[in-house]
Amino acid sequence: MNAISQQYNMKGMLITNHELEVPLDWKAPNNSPSITLFAREVVDVNRADDELPLLLFLQGGPGGKSPRPMPGSPSWMVEALKTHRIILIDQRGTGRSSRIDANLISKLSAEEGRDYLLKFRADSIVADCEHLRKTIYGGRLFETLGQSYGGFITLAYLSQAPEGLAACYVTGGLAGLEESAQEIYQLTYQHVIDKNQDYYARYPEDAKVLAKVAQCLTNEKVLLPDGDQLTLERFQSIGILLGMGPGIDQVHWLIDEAFAGSDKTRLSDVFLEQVMNITSYHEAPLFAVIHESIYGRPNESTSWAAQQLREQFSEFDVSHSPLMLTGEMIYPWMFEQIASLRPFSGAANALANYRDYTPLYDLEKLSKNKVPVVAAVYHNDMYVPRELSLKTAKQVANTQIWLTNSYEHDGVRQSPEVFCKLRELLSDQGGPLKP
Repeated sequence: MNAISQQYNMKGMLITNHELEVPLDWKAPNNSPSITLFAREVVDVNRADDELPLLLFLQGGPGGKSPRPMPGSPSWMVEALKTHRIILIDQRGTGRSSRIDANLISKLSAEEGRDYLLKFRADSIVADCEHLRKTIYGGRLFETLGQSYGGFITLAYLSQAPEGLAACYVTGGLAGLEESAQEIYQLTYQHVIDKNQDYYARYPEDAKVLAKVAQCLTNEKVLLPDGDQLTLERFQSIGILLGMGPGIDQVHWLIDEAFAGSDKTRLSDVFLEQVMNITSYHEAPLFAVIHESIYGRPNESTSWAAQQLREQFSEFDVSHSPLMLTGEMIYPWMFEQIASLRPFSGAANALANYRDYTPLYDLEKLSKNKVPVVAAVYHNDMYVPRELSLKTAKQVANTQIWLTNSYEHDGVRQSPEVFCKLRELLSDQGGPLKP
């Protein structure tokens, strides 16, 4: 298949962009239309001619594009550039890899949209990575760094094509291998409650402000700058921030400017704009649309598991005091209330009812895994429960973990220590596999 490359310098980094054609459907590649796969290679300009190991970064999400390199950022990349040639892949459907948007999906029926989206799961992403490895990189082995959902992809990679891997770093991404979406949300809701308690313990006066915000949203119709109504349940979803390193403080400073000056009855313009940006999905609609499907298991629908489980936790009722914020959960009402998601409503509902998932993880193969895996497990992780990560670490052979309460879910972005610690663990294990 065709490939196009472009190269340029960026303040000490040599950037090479690659665009390849890959089949939309890897299960029937010869009868499938093509989509574009985009990958960006980054290397220290002083080491551009060196035979460095290849580090493939697998972005969190689902539906997240790769980070765009900047001088000194992200911090893990500064460290990795000392030892590796880094590959930043835009996972299919994101960034420059045939991005899925409302215009595309609105042309399809609900069932057509569902079937299209099913081709953007982790197994297809692994097949894309293998095609990239075999074509652009001549079959050289990849080391991988999987953040959050990138760790889910890592486990699928170890199940599907371990022969392409030399070593795997995972940060906040050891997914449960056997648990249903319902079982996963049973745990994550409790962790979200814990984060709310941490928030109110740090900023107890914010409870009064949140109560006034809730009163405003209950008593009148409040519009966001894009014309969407800000409902109370949509406002609660700003809690998606709480599990990140600066998240509790970000929510506090958002609430700090909730009202327009001394007028405590009118929500401020800056507050409404910030809430809109946090709770809309213009940049990454795929995150919301396929979110529960990443937990899909054979012969079992996810059936809007987050909504089902929410009804079992009275703490998240809009009448609860103090008002509790929700987390990373995606709800069916979002596809009615949020402009960027409305075109995806039919496909999202069809996905929620879908049952014919193929397994992403091969438990037998993982139990015999030979590829060294080192993983950071965050004790307070709000998104990927440590209980499941610790269980998975025991199920995947040759895995060593670093359990820490020093960082939240985004620790690898907050400090270079996380990548450095995992690199040390890998060295202690004997280093990556040799070709």
